[in-house]
Amino acid sequence: MRKAGLLTIAGVAVVTLMGLVYLALTFDASQNGTTTVVIAPPVEPVQRQSPSSRVTTPAGNSILPEIRLQPQTDQVAPPATEPIVEPLPTEVASATPAQAETELPAAAPLPMLNESDAFVFDELRGISGGAAVIDFLVSDQIVRKFVALVENISRGEYPQTGVPYQPIGTEMQVRNIDENLFVMDDASYDRFNEVVEAFTALDTDASYALYRFLSPLLQQAYAEIGFRNQSFDDTLRSAINAVLAAEEVEGPYQLVKPSVMFLHADASIENLQEVHKLLIRIGPKNASQIKAKLQEFRNRL
Repeated sequence: MRKAGLLTIAGVAVVTLMGLVYLALTFDASQNGTTTVVIAPPVEPVQRQSPSSRVTTPAGNSILPEIRLQPQTDQVAPPATEPIVEPLPTEVASATPAQAETELPAAAPLPMLNESDAFVFDELRGISGGAAVIDFLVSDQIVRKFVALVENISRGEYPQTGVPYQPIGTEMQVRNIDENLFVMDDASYDRFNEVVEAFTALDTDASYALYRFLSPLLQQAYAEIGFRNQSFDDTLRSAINAVLAAEEVEGPYQLVKPSVMFLHADASIENLQEVHKLLIRIGPKNASQIKAKLQEFRNRL
């Protein structure tokens, strides 16, 4: 190796050793801080020293990089805070006697279906017009018989037995045309006037509220006759629609009596659904009043 090369290496080593000695003498390791060593790239110019840093620069054309020492102060820990204690919940004062008087009374519990007749009649007496309707009803199994009647009407049928109301004692009044042909007399409609008036006089809102209150019993009775997965509301709605769909048929209505019962001589009338023929027998005025009342009730379903 040439002598010039050896001298160059020796010079670099001496300068490096001097730099390390200088760092050891000037470096103050503070117990309360940390020191960050930042090595600037060689291409950047030497920046002016700040009061908080010390900079050593290489002598002459040394290839050693700039070394900047930046002592940092300790981060001040935030002062300890007192734990936040939530206030205890306050007790709510019970209602005063005056407030208790304004609260609505709890609804009476429903009885068992087999023991519901007296309960239903007591509730029916409590609504406007209800007492007059009770006079026309049977006294036993009122819920079951009402449900069975509604189910029949929803299919356009009308049961001859097991109905929830008492039979009308007055028979149909007719006039003879000959020994085999009869005509229904208009006076025959009057035998239904009293029951229709009692039914239409019922308070609609109170009747609907009572129906809603008794709905569990009605649904139970409906399940007993095989409709366990069907809503009785839907069946009642279908029954009302069947009555409202009945078209008015103009008289006079000629009848025949092949046996103990009168039949319509006109086959187009006799083949109508039973509920439609019942509306003919009670007369156009009574039928119109019943339809109007049922329409009010259906609007609330």
